[in-house]
Amino acid sequence: MDKMIRFSIVKCAVILVLALTAITLSTPAVKGGSPLDAESAPVATFSIVARDSVTGELGVAVASKFFTVGNVVPWARAGVGAVATQAYCNTTFGWRGLELLEKGLTPEEIRTVLLRNDNDPGRRQLGIVSADGRSVTYTGDGCSAWAGGRSGPNYAVQGNILAGEQVVVAMEKAFLETRGNLADRLYATLLAGEAAGGDSRGKQSAALLVVREGAGYGGYTDRAIDIRVDDSPEPFQELGRILNIAQMNYAWNIAWTAFTEKRFADALPPMERCAVLSPEYGEVFYDLAVIRLANDDKPGSLEALKKAVALNPKLVAQARGDSDLNGLHGDPAYQSIVAETKK
Repeated sequence: MDKMIRFSIVKCAVILVLALTAITLSTPAVKGGSPLDAESAPVATFSIVARDSVTGELGVAVASKFFTVGNVVPWARAGVGAVATQAYCNTTFGWRGLELLEKGLTPEEIRTVLLRNDNDPGRRQLGIVSADGRSVTYTGDGCSAWAGGRSGPNYAVQGNILAGEQVVVAMEKAFLETRGNLADRLYATLLAGEAAGGDSRGKQSAALLVVREGAGYGGYTDRAIDIRVDDSPEPFQELGRILNIAQMNYAWNIAWTAFTEKRFADALPPMERCAVLSPEYGEVFYDLAVIRLANDDKPGSLEALKKAVALNPKLVAQARGDSDLNGLHGDPAYQSIVAETKK
């Protein structure tokens, strides 16, 4: 028994040593051998902050060979502006930058204020765009090469530890030449940066944020689109997949908010867009049936409802007792849809 106990103790000790060794080898180190902390870990990345001059939307898109870059770099507030803080980033630049924008300072003035009392301004990088389209980009002389940025009305692009200057040049070109809404343009900008070489170390995470007053669920927040890929071998591909769903959800929020406010005509176009973006969601077609009916399109409503319950038969129970569909309840086509699904 004593022999078995001694063997178990020795075995546990060996396992512990191996585990500690593995932790030591897998933990990055800096001066003095300490683990990297938020102040010393570079958020090597490329990003864009931008404004849509037509809709007033503001946004940030970012990608990096860095875990969960979307948790660090992008900051935006509807009607105020957008900020990207990166490199050996000072994350307070995000919320402080937005507060200073709200107080009326220009992006250039904010850059000066943020860097004035910073303890390591040479290793910071940031981009700022205001709600009126003014912008600025800043790259400290201590950022790892290649590092730099470009800016103009309604946008600023920047990056560090990039394959070269061609990355930000391609990003600027893509933003200026891409058609579509702000999310489309931000995503195209990221893809262009990656195609031009992107982060010289590789790829891991990406994020895209778009804000607009009342664009969140129920109209209570400004988060129109807020998506992240924290860790993936193909973050751009995954971000694009999620973005399609997010675009649908954005349109759905707009449509349903308008519907609840009895602005039925305003609700219809974004709801129709939802059905185009995500034709596999029965719930989308269900709400399309409701909104078409509110716009006196009974045939279109029945068509959408039939599609909805075909995609998700469980929706028929909701349809039977939904007062929003009262205008269909006596219709034989409606009864047929319900009866067929019930069987």
